[in-house]
Amino acid sequence: MRTFLLLFGALSAFAQSYEDRTRQALDQLLARKYDTFYAEFSPKMKSAISLETYTGVMNQIVSLGAPQSIGAASTAKVGESTVVVITVRWAPASLDFQVTWNKDGQIEGTYWRPAAAPAPPWQSPGYVRADAIASVELTVGDDAWKLPATLTIPKGNGPFPALVLVHGSGPNDRDETVGGAKVFRDLAEGLSSRGIAVLRYVKRSRQYPNECAADPDFTMNRETVEDAVRAAALVRKQPRIDPAAVYVLGHSQGGYLAPRIMRRDPKLAGFIVMAGNVRTLGELIVEQDEYFASLAGPLTAETQAKLEAVRRDPYAGLNLPPRYLADLKDYHPDAEAKAIDMPMLILQGGRDFQVSMKDFDLWKTALAGRKNVAFRSYPQLNHLFIVGEGRPSPAEYEKPGHVAETVIDDIAKWVRR
Repeated sequence: MRTFLLLFGALSAFAQSYEDRTRQALDQLLARKYDTFYAEFSPKMKSAISLETYTGVMNQIVSLGAPQSIGAASTAKVGESTVVVITVRWAPASLDFQVTWNKDGQIEGTYWRPAAAPAPPWQSPGYVRADAIASVELTVGDDAWKLPATLTIPKGNGPFPALVLVHGSGPNDRDETVGGAKVFRDLAEGLSSRGIAVLRYVKRSRQYPNECAADPDFTMNRETVEDAVRAAALVRKQPRIDPAAVYVLGHSQGGYLAPRIMRRDPKLAGFIVMAGNVRTLGELIVEQDEYFASLAGPLTAETQAKLEAVRRDPYAGLNLPPRYLADLKDYHPDAEAKAIDMPMLILQGGRDFQVSMKDFDLWKTALAGRKNVAFRSYPQLNHLFIVGEGRPSPAEYEKPGHVAETVIDDIAKWVRR
């Protein structure tokens, strides 16, 4: 969600005075005094993003109105840097404001992300058979980009079919935690309970935020595709796994990149797309911003003007490297998927306001008549494939929830087909 994804993140760390400075910075931003906050950026940050661009990004956050509450600051230490996080809650959404300070007291990273919802201790959904599964800790890759991973596998001799899970946008953990949901943990434990091994891993942009932000050649290939291919190769080597029955499941951005992953790894047995977009990132940005604006009620002249600016240049506030955008310019996942003769399962939630049924219909049009492609849609499910009702909004992501059991069953049946 564009409203939630903002700028560089650089994990960093501790010093009491930085808590006060971060709270002052937050007050400045909420008062639209962006130039005061921007003045504290390090030279590297200023070269990466202009005040004008940062102002455009921040206007999206401030347009949420006056916060309902602002939490206490928390800090953590990594190397010589300091990260401070403050949770800000509005009616439609709760976001964590994160600022990273370097050893010289300058801002070297700042972004907003969905806040973790206050929730009771995690409980696996009822469809998980904890006594029938086990977990093995692994590492994807052995180079500078190696990633922590967990293989959840059924108990027994096997050999078992296996799935590799590929994240949506943003710096996701291995569970793909979003608010009160852990989408990938539900998938891993639910599918392993049904005889299918599942590998999930920490996304590169979460494990190495500074390195990714500093890489001028950073693209979706580096962010996602390379690691998905490496993860599939790792799974094939594991005991009790059928190497000829390794599949990949991509959620959201991971589904969007399905054709690239399939081309890079022709050994895959098939691919599952969960809420993967077909339309461009720019088209989704415009549609999402229009939807968010509609949630706030009648459009004001100021909101209309902001939407017009987004329509003219939807990428203006994202601060993505030029190579990142250029890499996607002529990428059309539906056309590329059509040229790849690999089994596919396309899944879509009917209440999804991030990747809508428009994209599902585009997949169906492109892959119509293919006997090795199946389609499933779920009218009551949102972007996280969790049941909901009424008009969907970001606020429902904060509530604890689980991937619907019917989705788990449909995936398991398709893999065992």
